[in-house]
Amino acid sequence: MRSFRIESAIRGSIYSSDGFMLASSKKLYKAIVNTYNIDPQKEELFVNLFSIYSKIPRTQIRERLKKKGNVVLSYNLDSKTAANLKQLVYTLNLYNVFREYEDNQGRVFKYGLSILESGEKRDYLYENSMEPLIGYVRKTEEAKITKVSGVKGIEGSYNGELEPLANGRMEGARDIGFNLILNREAFYRERSDGYSLSLSVPLKLQKKIERLLDEENQRIGAKEVIAGIMDAESGKILALATTKRFDPNNITQDIYSHLNVSAVEYAFEPGSIVKPLIYAILLENNLLDFKERFPLYGGRYRIGDSVITDTHSMKEANAEDIMIFSSNIGMAQIAQKLSPIQYYDGLKHIGFSELSGIDLPYEQVGKIPTPAMFNNQLYKATVAYGYGLQSTFIQMLKAYNIITNNGLTHSPYIAEFLIDSNDLQYPIKHPEPIQVIRKENAIILQDMLIKTVQKGTGRGAAVNGVVVGGKTGTAHIAENGRYVNRYNSSFFGFAADPISRYTIGVVVLEPNTQEAYFSARTAVPVYKKIVELLMSERYLHASSVSP
Repeated sequence: MRSFRIESAIRGSIYSSDGFMLASSKKLYKAIVNTYNIDPQKEELFVNLFSIYSKIPRTQIRERLKKKGNVVLSYNLDSKTAANLKQLVYTLNLYNVFREYEDNQGRVFKYGLSILESGEKRDYLYENSMEPLIGYVRKTEEAKITKVSGVKGIEGSYNGELEPLANGRMEGARDIGFNLILNREAFYRERSDGYSLSLSVPLKLQKKIERLLDEENQRIGAKEVIAGIMDAESGKILALATTKRFDPNNITQDIYSHLNVSAVEYAFEPGSIVKPLIYAILLENNLLDFKERFPLYGGRYRIGDSVITDTHSMKEANAEDIMIFSSNIGMAQIAQKLSPIQYYDGLKHIGFSELSGIDLPYEQVGKIPTPAMFNNQLYKATVAYGYGLQSTFIQMLKAYNIITNNGLTHSPYIAEFLIDSNDLQYPIKHPEPIQVIRKENAIILQDMLIKTVQKGTGRGAAVNGVVVGGKTGTAHIAENGRYVNRYNSSFFGFAADPISRYTIGVVVLEPNTQEAYFSARTAVPVYKKIVELLMSERYLHASSVSP
């Protein structure tokens, strides 16, 4: 009599760019025996041998054998144990452990020990490292086999590529141990597992960034700290880390908020980090005159019923100093030069209120005012220093990369290539870069960001031997239509040597307001340590020559 057996294919693995396996699937097996078929005189022999081969305690096996009929002795056997138990079947048959049994309807049957697939288990080898970037899976039942499918993170966005392609099938006659005989009359089709995926993120760097953020947050006391590093010339993400991580091997209800990738799913008012991007729009429209000087009114400037204030009180300043010393009053005046449509289109062109294109699910787009709202002087002013619009971390990182990369925009990405069962690699195609602002304008902005670090609000980010540019931002948090005594602080910019350029961002969500919560005391020191880490890990090299 011919019989068949299905061998389930499994989900592909996920690897870091430095070759570490981050997530993998393994097959699980179950052991089933019919207690009526075990010879009572040889039950103890069965218990002893099964315990030795399965490493399941004898007491546990005896307890399960108290149930009559088909009994599942284990659902969670790994492939090695399952193979050993299949060998045990021959030994048990040799010692006649199993006997025929006639039920009360006169039917005679004899079943031995059966080792069958029970499902698939997803293992995350480094626990909370690279999370929530990798994501997690959910379990489903399919023909009494446990399957897994991606939900969030890379597991979710590349679920279709990682999923099994085709199950294997064996068909033929059975031997006395109920195993299929693979002879010339048999049919066999090999299973085809899902593609594996290689990421752009090196595990070694990511873990060190995660450890750095954890240590710094002991000082900052923030709700969450997010940091990202983007290779300027390609758009690939080298690190995207957070202090809110979780172990996908053990998801409990109390860490549900950690499952979200805040870098793409949380939009916030960015504060002063938006100022270089407003300058980019002004430069593209030929509206920025560096010779023009603007009165700063002693640190208080009124538009209608609203008063705009500056932290650093100056009598007057040109456009460069307004940026370097982060004058809100100066930005409020300069922004009036933009027409409503220039303002709106400029923000859209840079990437605000648009998907960044990163290969992660559930990305939010934030928001910007409508063109009509930009007819209001106050909207023009407040947006220029980062209020009245919302951005995600990844949108801001992409926008700053336009400056770092001489005006070219890249869609950020995390997955680099697929790997088939023969270890052949297939590069994942990403959008071609687009020139968003003129190169000469990008170079002007780079120079302003460098000066901001050399002598302005970002002085704490300077690192000897490499070029560092960036902009600070500290923004009140709005709640129920009012700004409350809570803040987000940020620092975005770049670090470069003569060969390499990286765009880097740090956002500190709700630092401890009892301590210094300004960017210079929170985000800037984290940023500096990230640059120093890039140097110690040989991504950047100290040089006295400007790149």
